[in-house]
Amino acid sequence: MSARPKKHSLTLRGHRTSVSLEDEFWQVFRDIARQEQRPINELAAEIDEVRGDDCGLASAIRLYVLRHLRDR
Repeated sequence: MSARPKKHSLTLRGHRTSVSLEDEFWQVFRDIARQEQRPINELAAEIDEVRGDDCGLASAIRLYVLRHLRDR
């Protein structure tokens, strides 16, 4: 696993964007989407809708993953 964030493209409500996350976060984020039987783009779009203006999408995804793991 790499400590450096890796950029991946996502499509949120028809718009392409790039998000940089560490490998560990990408893996768990994909696992969550798979467990919920949802496309990763759909899950990212949901996070994007509720994140607010003071939090970037990458940070919001990291927090989502952290909360998911903590709440298990």
